[in-house]
Amino acid sequence: MNASVEFIAPAVGQALLRKLLRGALRLLFRGLVRPPMPIAGQRAVLTVLTAISPPVHGVSRTAGTLGGRPCEWHRPQQSNGSVLLYLHGGAYLIGGPHTHRAICANLAQRGQLDVCALDYRLAPEFPYPAARDDALAAYRELLERGYKPEQIVIGGDSAGGNLSLITSLRLRELKLPQPAALVCLSPVTDFTFAQLHQPPAGDPLLHPRWLEQALALYCPQEVSHDDPGLSPLFADLAGLPPLLIQVGEDEVLLNDSLRFAEKVQAVGGVVRLERYPQLWHVFQAHAGILKAADFALGRVVSFLRERGC
Repeated sequence: MNASVEFIAPAVGQALLRKLLRGALRLLFRGLVRPPMPIAGQRAVLTVLTAISPPVHGVSRTAGTLGGRPCEWHRPQQSNGSVLLYLHGGAYLIGGPHTHRAICANLAQRGQLDVCALDYRLAPEFPYPAARDDALAAYRELLERGYKPEQIVIGGDSAGGNLSLITSLRLRELKLPQPAALVCLSPVTDFTFAQLHQPPAGDPLLHPRWLEQALALYCPQEVSHDDPGLSPLFADLAGLPPLLIQVGEDEVLLNDSLRFAEKVQAVGGVVRLERYPQLWHVFQAHAGILKAADFALGRVVSFLRERGC
């Protein structure tokens, strides 16, 4: 795929650590988080794999509710008044605020902004559009709490990146104010999965059978897989907020990011596409361990500061 690229990350170091992480992910995530492992088992695996992360100093974590759903707030000692509504990944099947604390806490510390990780409803118990309804309700409550749209950022990884995009599109449809920016880490933009990438080094995280399972359990049968409300790649993308996309080159969803960035650019939108060679799906989850993850989150913060957040 060809897309205008504003930034390609420099060659990464920590070769041995990256090799070890790749091997562990291939064995413990790609090898387990897929059929025939039951969804409950997949959720338990992700919880165990993300249970320990380096402490982030100067950030408090508290439980709360937003839009009628549980959430976790990560607050720095001194906040600039902005808030990031963070929507976690996990194929709309697994994950929660507790599995994405490394990303959220590091962004709160680095950006000096409050980060609210939303515990939106998951499939198969609650298929599309339950998660979108939850994200929309959370955004509306942030407005009711006094945040101005220019103080709010919506962001997420993988399925959470998809959810960020379709929430923004839903806001446009309802003629509600858009957030200041969108941040998407390896977002799913095309649920047809028609143009999956085949990285020469292999994708150590995502198994094709897991993607097929997510499609079957999250997407109702009556909704076409190329429905713009489900797959934002097929939507009219005019009027989206400024958008940052970060994607690893060793992941099957690489083309989702490249194609989406191309389409936003074609309608005159503001999009920054960042490609990270030799890295995998949502590598930012290794913040505090992997230097490339810290570097990428620093780039997120720089993007938000350029927009006054």
